[in-house]
Amino acid sequence: MLYSFMGKVLRVNLSDGKISEEEIPEDSARKFLGGIGIATKYLYDEVPKGADPLGPENRLILMSGPLTGTISPSAGRYDVVCKSPLTGIWGHANSGGSWAQRLKGSGFDGVILEGISPKPVYLVVQDGKAELRDASHLWGKLVPETQDRIIEELGKDFRVVCIGPAGEKLVRYACLMNEKHRAAGRGGVGTVMGSKRVKAIAVSGKQTPKIANPEEFRQVAKKQYDLLNESMLKVGLESFGTNMLIDMVNAKGGLPTRNWQTGVFDIEDTISAQAMTDKVLESKVNCFACPIACGRQTVIKKGPWAGAKGEGPEYESVVTLGPMTGVNDMEAITKANYLCNEYGLDTISAGNTIGFAMECYEKGLLSDEQTGGLQLKFGDANLMVELTEKIGKREGIGDLLAEGARIMSQKLGKGSEKFAMQVKGLELPAYDPRAAKITGLGYVTAMRGGDHMAGYVQGPAFLDTPFLVVDESKIDDVFVEDPKQVKVLVDQENALTFFDLAGCCKFMGLLLKAEEWVDLVANATGWDFDVNDFRKTGERVYNLVRAYNVREGQTRAHDILPDRLHDEPLPEGPGKGMVLSREKLNMYLDTYYDLRGWDKTTGKPTREKLSELGFENLIGDVWG
Repeated sequence: MLYSFMGKVLRVNLSDGKISEEEIPEDSARKFLGGIGIATKYLYDEVPKGADPLGPENRLILMSGPLTGTISPSAGRYDVVCKSPLTGIWGHANSGGSWAQRLKGSGFDGVILEGISPKPVYLVVQDGKAELRDASHLWGKLVPETQDRIIEELGKDFRVVCIGPAGEKLVRYACLMNEKHRAAGRGGVGTVMGSKRVKAIAVSGKQTPKIANPEEFRQVAKKQYDLLNESMLKVGLESFGTNMLIDMVNAKGGLPTRNWQTGVFDIEDTISAQAMTDKVLESKVNCFACPIACGRQTVIKKGPWAGAKGEGPEYESVVTLGPMTGVNDMEAITKANYLCNEYGLDTISAGNTIGFAMECYEKGLLSDEQTGGLQLKFGDANLMVELTEKIGKREGIGDLLAEGARIMSQKLGKGSEKFAMQVKGLELPAYDPRAAKITGLGYVTAMRGGDHMAGYVQGPAFLDTPFLVVDESKIDDVFVEDPKQVKVLVDQENALTFFDLAGCCKFMGLLLKAEEWVDLVANATGWDFDVNDFRKTGERVYNLVRAYNVREGQTRAHDILPDRLHDEPLPEGPGKGMVLSREKLNMYLDTYYDLRGWDKTTGKPTREKLSELGFENLIGDVWG
């Protein structure tokens, strides 16, 4: 048997309503571990080259990992994989909360949605059984009402993941939302669910995965909790949530402001970590088995939205909805974050696209006629909130913004693509690589596009904190003048991919060493699993994803940053005058490809690397 797995995946053909079960082969589990590994294997095998992301051939795959639902710290994550409607390549999002734990409790490790339903439906999974139910009465409802209605119908033991109106209206960066406020946020996974006319998946059950060596597993898990309690980073996250980063990134001059035109912003009494705590914090929130509680339960205490309650915002949301749009109003940022949760929107893409639209208006590339008379000016807090809701509804100018910055720039033209801040179609997160250049390399090598979590080099680079899951103890020079330091990024990508396989929070990778994690996997599964396996499994999956993207037409030519980051030095602050040259980025890429075993001309994994990783069957797809 597969210890620590439920051993089964639920397949739902929405076109004909057929639901079936499939066993997870042990060799797939050993090779890909779980999470994005097994999910990407399904995607690669079943979604043909060139498939329409919003068509019936695409798959929406929700998958847990072998540690999900166990007593391992922060083992409550699930991954969502599909072909992204925002980028046209591999799409991936990840979320916490307790939905994933309840999914395994229902008897399944994952769910595969295929086809398109002729009418709105939602999926109910309980104690090994599944059925599709009519969701016509839920279609058009916001996320909180949808989840409340489903729990009223099914019972309080259920956990629900759903889309809001943004997913239904095919906003290209719509999310999946579970437990109302937790988002599988990036790449438009909610858009794919909306295209399939699935409103929600409700799961319940009390089954638990069997652990191979339960006593040893318990002892290792306890040791992890003890080590976590000694971490100062844990203290910071508990005290201020992820917005603790804003003070540090701003101090380095790398806080993207007014659509990345500068890198500093006045945050002191407005949106700093302490200001957020003082103004809107109500209580701390933790995910399943999480010892940190970095989530924030908040309430707006004054102003036009007084009394509104919800969860968040996180650091990325504060910056993208705040400084990127020139807004320093904590209440407005919090309200816009609530709207993103209610409509099911990725806050990073939404804030970036609003900031991009404001600059386009400022430069005369968007007319008053196009905006419906709205004056898209930086710093207008009420306008930023209004635009967020318009995106969720695809109403007025929100219909254009719902396409994301890349497609919007393609429609507007006139040089706007130079300051559309995206990589491969995915809007960039809240760290300016002109102030920490390794961040720029991480953006272009991340598999889903402009991603901050694939290698998470930017957090430690800005904070000067150690990397605990890789051999190197720190980045000595965050500006990467020595291309040999590119190995830090490669090691981080391989190591942090592990957490998307195992079903754990990536913060754990910044707090605990690899040795602690391999002991957990070994005792959970009963396999021989060491630090080399930890890194090799991450490398194998990273190459599988790269092969998928290559099959979709991606080459080295797509591993590029927006022109602004190369051509416009930071104008002020600690990073004044800094720019990331194309020549240096290409030098870093040469080193990166060498370390990866990828061809430097094309960016493709070499035949030798594919063979080494057991992917001989992919050589024809990659090399023709």
